[in-house]
Amino acid sequence: MRVVVALGGNALLRRGEPMTIERQRANVDVACDRLAPLAEVHELVISHGNGPQVGLLAIEGAAYEEVPTYPLDVLVAETQGMVGYLVELGLRNRLRGRRPVATLLSVVEVGADDPAFQAPSKPIGPLYDQAAADRLAAERGWTFRPDGGAVRRVVSSPQPRRLFEEGQIASLLKGGCTVICAGGGGIPVVNRGDLVGVEAVVDKDASSAMLAEALAADVFVMATDTPAAYLGFGTPDQAAITAANPEALLSAHASAFADGSMLPKVTAACAFAQATGHPAMIGQLDDIERLVEGRAGSRIAVDVEGVVTELER
Repeated sequence: MRVVVALGGNALLRRGEPMTIERQRANVDVACDRLAPLAEVHELVISHGNGPQVGLLAIEGAAYEEVPTYPLDVLVAETQGMVGYLVELGLRNRLRGRRPVATLLSVVEVGADDPAFQAPSKPIGPLYDQAAADRLAAERGWTFRPDGGAVRRVVSSPQPRRLFEEGQIASLLKGGCTVICAGGGGIPVVNRGDLVGVEAVVDKDASSAMLAEALAADVFVMATDTPAAYLGFGTPDQAAITAANPEALLSAHASAFADGSMLPKVTAACAFAQATGHPAMIGQLDDIERLVEGRAGSRIAVDVEGVVTELER
């Protein structure tokens, strides 16, 4: 099968963990333990988030006052290389030459008139207390939003229109290569005659769904830190979604999912399933092989009637 797996940021840094390279290497090793068996038997494409990493680079850049802070498109390119290298090395050490692995810098086109540029919503970087956030907002003009019991920086997140490297990715797959690409949603550019980088971070799940559709993937998997998507998450009535029709899920329950966390995943899953007729899966990385087989997590597919939860199964 042709499989596209979008790794959530938890594959590298879990909430509250120190943002050290040692911790990221350890978490990538866990992810690669799960992904290597898939690469042995499937045509595998891996995308990944970069929110913590690009936020950390922005903080480091702002601390050096001799030059202006680097723009987000450049920081996304840097984190694609860093994260891609860590994942590629982890897979190479497990596959031992049985399957080639390549990391591809990936550029995504967005619209210059996208309304997201006027409404920052994409979380990046670490968690802050309110006092620290207020100080940074005043010093650097950053925007912050609540995230659990803390706050986090948010930036513009326009919708992806196309990934320029789709053809190259397809060629690598046909050659038997496992491909790591579309990191952080892709390096965002607008077309003004010339391609110009913009200050934004594109949602990784939206770009991954678009890529999975373009590649005619048999299944699109979003690996996160929860076993499934939930209705009533965090409440006494919490119920895992085991299966859902995309139209039914969005029409009846879109408001049940949090912006910036599960809602983008649900939206991306529904878009892929509706466009291709193939299933999209949401679940935890530990269940990745069962997710590919449709036996774990939340299965979003057009052959499902309504929305089925664990309480109804």
